[in-house]
Amino acid sequence: MNRIGFWISSLLVAFALLSSTVFVVDQRQFGVVYALGQIKEVITEPGLHFKLPPPLQNVNYIDKRLLTLDSPDTEPMLTAEKQRVVIDWYVRWRISDPQAYIRNVGLDEKSGANQLNRVVRNAFQEEINKHTVKELLSLKREALMDDVKRAVLEVVKGSKPWGVDVVDVRISRADYVDAITESVYRRMEAERKRVANELRSTGGAEGEKIRADAERQRDVTVANAYREAQKIKGQGDAQAARIYAESFGKDPQFAQFYRSLESYKTTFATKSDVMVLDPGSSDFFKAMRGAGAGAAPRK
Repeated sequence: MNRIGFWISSLLVAFALLSSTVFVVDQRQFGVVYALGQIKEVITEPGLHFKLPPPLQNVNYIDKRLLTLDSPDTEPMLTAEKQRVVIDWYVRWRISDPQAYIRNVGLDEKSGANQLNRVVRNAFQEEINKHTVKELLSLKREALMDDVKRAVLEVVKGSKPWGVDVVDVRISRADYVDAITESVYRRMEAERKRVANELRSTGGAEGEKIRADAERQRDVTVANAYREAQKIKGQGDAQAARIYAESFGKDPQFAQFYRSLESYKTTFATKSDVMVLDPGSSDFFKAMRGAGAGAAPRK
């Protein structure tokens, strides 16, 4: 029984020892083998590899993919005309030489990102100090980013190379600081209001002009219509008078009787009308008297 336990224990120890000598390198990583704290080997090919068991040798992994560093702060920078602007930028970079990177930068990607951020920000500050806001927003923006990339490469590939490649440096946003932006928005708003008020005034003047012209045309139309109506009415009255004259000329007594009736109708329009006359001496009631009434209608 003790012999079986001994063999099982021996197999477990052998398996643990063997597993500590085997490691796998992913295709997205570099495998860095350390021997007593010193870099022994850098493995660039993915697959299964072997090393001595700890503490004789250890393995550390570093990302070999293309990395992106975004600007972590929004501190304003001064342009050539002393305007305060905020620049958002990003850098595409990768670790190309793990030994140089570990020796001069750090053991992980975060160390390189921190140092690269400082270098890129200083390069942007130096270049933006040479350009105006207009140039920053024009085609010269491409030249500015190329100059920044060149300045960063001079640092990372200088006397102590970082073991990294800077693929691209880009500005993603360029804007005034909040205080200036608010002032610009206020000026834009005031300008838009001024234009709107000017358009309203112009529209109001045009509206008054159109209304005045419409009223003038209306007055002319009404006047012409009234003139035509009076003309037609006059013609009708003249024709009616001619017809009355012709009719009454044939029988003057009937005409006198008809006019008397019209006068009565007009005079006694309401029940409250009162007249004080002498029927015997006034010709007004002549048509109502028996003789006049009997003599009036004649055919």
